[in-house]
Amino acid sequence: MTVILNTIRKSFLLLLFFFSYYLQAQLVNIESKRMHTDSLRFVLNADMLFNYTDNNGAYILQIRSNVGAQLKSKNLKSIYFLIGNINLIRSRNEDFQNSYFVHARYNYKISKLLRVESFLQNQNNKKLTINERNLFGLGLRFKLFSTTNTQAYLGNAYMYETEKISSTNQKLYNHRNSSYISLNQSFKKISLSITGTLYFQPLYSNISNHRVLSQFKADLPLTKKISFSALYNHSVINFNSNLEDNKFSNVNFGFTLKV
Repeated sequence: MTVILNTIRKSFLLLLFFFSYYLQAQLVNIESKRMHTDSLRFVLNADMLFNYTDNNGAYILQIRSNVGAQLKSKNLKSIYFLIGNINLIRSRNEDFQNSYFVHARYNYKISKLLRVESFLQNQNNKKLTINERNLFGLGLRFKLFSTTNTQAYLGNAYMYETEKISSTNQKLYNHRNSSYISLNQSFKKISLSITGTLYFQPLYSNISNHRVLSQFKADLPLTKKISFSALYNHSVINFNSNLEDNKFSNVNFGFTLKV
């Protein structure tokens, strides 16, 4: 038990360092969900939080769930990947958070350094100016370098998206570029892994209309199937129009079950 507590304490110190250094960055969530499993063909990760509190009729309901699944072909060249999450914090008078996210992706290995990817995504967040977003994308993923403890990737994709503005129900149809760089770092002595990703997603017709997204995730195995995880998200959306720009951030701590 003492060893586990010391390990967790070291992990929090590392997390504080990364969070303070990258606090002004922006983030995303696909890269931290990727599963680097070598020859393991099927992986399923899931976690769920449910909490309900009622004090004399004043209640708070909280639901948070994350699911990730990955399947590889027999020759390990094709990867099928699905992730989804739900976040709800509700009181009698207001929803403090109400969102969901679903992402499906296909990845095919062309060479040791290059893969082609296609993906579909649906997301909804009732607290943002753009409360619904659907997209299709196609692009390339490059492995910049890979060592025993460190991997770095660079990606670029074309995306076609439809968005709905919550206040007017107006729909937007956009052609957008998506570029990202991702770094995975493992600390073998304390069994800690950290993933950091930075995305930039401008419109082809108007670069000032863009999203800057970033995410940092730390994962610490406690047993073969259960891990302690910490996740920091931050995003900024600049519309370059009369629409109000959006900013979003959150921090999650919890446990992940791996099957």
